[in-house]
Amino acid sequence: MKLLRLALAQANPVVGDLTGNAAKVVTAAFEARRKGAHVLVLPEMFLTGYPIEDLALRDSFIEAATYRLQTLARTLKRRDLDSLVIIVGALGERTESGLPQNIAAVIHGGKVITQYAKQHLPNYGVFDEYRYFAPGERDLIVEVHGVRLAITICEDLWKDAGPASRAAGEGADALIVLNGSPYEINKDDMRLELCQRRAREANIPLAYVNLVGGQDELVFDGDSLVVDADGQLLARAGQFADEVLIADLALPDTAQASSNQSAISDRVDVISLSTEPAQPFEPMPGVIAERLVDAEELYAAIVTGLADYVNKNGFETVLIGLSGGIDSALTAAMAVDALGEDRVFGVSMPSQYSSEHSKTDAHDLAERLGIFFLTVPIAPMVQAFHDSIIVDGVAGENLQARVRGMTLMALSNQENHLVLATGNKSELAVGYSTIYGDAVGGFAPLKDLPKTWVWELARWRNAVAQALGDIGPIPENSITKPPSAELRPDQLDTDSLPEYELLDSVLEDYIEGNQSAAALVRDGFDLETVEKVLAMVDAAEFKRRQYPPGPKISLKAFGRDRRLPMTNKWREKAPGTNSD
Repeated sequence: MKLLRLALAQANPVVGDLTGNAAKVVTAAFEARRKGAHVLVLPEMFLTGYPIEDLALRDSFIEAATYRLQTLARTLKRRDLDSLVIIVGALGERTESGLPQNIAAVIHGGKVITQYAKQHLPNYGVFDEYRYFAPGERDLIVEVHGVRLAITICEDLWKDAGPASRAAGEGADALIVLNGSPYEINKDDMRLELCQRRAREANIPLAYVNLVGGQDELVFDGDSLVVDADGQLLARAGQFADEVLIADLALPDTAQASSNQSAISDRVDVISLSTEPAQPFEPMPGVIAERLVDAEELYAAIVTGLADYVNKNGFETVLIGLSGGIDSALTAAMAVDALGEDRVFGVSMPSQYSSEHSKTDAHDLAERLGIFFLTVPIAPMVQAFHDSIIVDGVAGENLQARVRGMTLMALSNQENHLVLATGNKSELAVGYSTIYGDAVGGFAPLKDLPKTWVWELARWRNAVAQALGDIGPIPENSITKPPSAELRPDQLDTDSLPEYELLDSVLEDYIEGNQSAAALVRDGFDLETVEKVLAMVDAAEFKRRQYPPGPKISLKAFGRDRRLPMTNKWREKAPGTNSD
């Protein structure tokens, strides 16, 4: 029986911070050595951060990343960590094609021994890797203490008949997969099923390590895991947690080998670092972290994305316009959970149409959260505009929103706050927001969260607080009262929109499911509702293009996944309507 202890470092890099990311590799290596690991694996492109986008096209960045990888190897040796075999995602040098490669570098004995280049480059959704990388062409197996480890990167695992499927036939004892897999709700179930299937197909254990943390709109949830040859889960890291996961592999003495050795030798590089067995040790059971429920998972994803956007970009504080409604209340609660109460500032900007309960709910929220709170009445500013220019109707309503937006940005400019926009995905989908008004800000935590989920997360957050014996951070009245922009007397959102439960159902099928108008009507949605909602969605693309970034939590986030032309005459036609 061959034994090997793996350490999977589920960690949070910063794009472009080559020195800081290298230091995190060293920290993880100390932890891995302390826990008796033989091999430490870090995620895809960890040394550079991921995704690096057009940084991959800059000669200066490629050269700096290459230099940092070499110095990292020497640093590990100076720290007496060179006995570990470290596999870390990095950026390779330019190839003959002019593009660099997405690589897994193998470091041992103070040197970069070899590297594997990602073969399958995703070019869908948030991925644009054909633009940045040249694909690899060769498989790689690295032998450590007589255990042969096949190395692959992310998309290679998803491809049938790809490197992961070939590993066992090439004589591998186990498969190592480096990943930069962004979060989407319930994606952890899909990952586990895929890893189990690939392990069973190859009849070898599989170790999957993923990034954690936020990078612009993307959030990485970790969820690193190890399964055995039967697909049985051996170890699994927590979601959104920075940690080093340990897994012990006990493997048969004889590796599997293909009958076609000549074919193997033509496409696979086998690098032997050590053939002698590891010193005997007692394998220990792997830790399997408990999965989060959907509400907790979504909440954690948004808080993680918000915290990292603020902190990685060097902002000290955030500013939120508090209307007394549910969106700004949930945004403020998330900001406090992400940053702490002393870094969150709230401002109430009542107009002549603001209800008394909206003003008191905003103040109540601020007290519950313990954040700084300021009231700036906007009526005098709005009147000053009316004294200079005649606007009424919708333009007059939007003027109030724009005065609020200008007030927030003035305070941001004066006090160096980052303004958080509070709009949700449902509003953004149908254009129920005002450019340069409630749409102002540098980051939008709820951008990819439908309105019905806003209520759900607010209730969940209050329930968590109450279970701990604390007061719920969000006033009950903010959750239960009918939503309103309060830009005219007795205004409700339902004056302009369907009920949010219905609206979100239509939007989910149209945006996430890419359903046609005809299909929506066939599925039972009312024709008039379908026509109204789809027309609003299609007409609002120009607003979405100008909206701040926000954490992606769904399959089809605006801006990253769903990209349509702003100038566009195509309109979905439902049955019974005129068409060309």
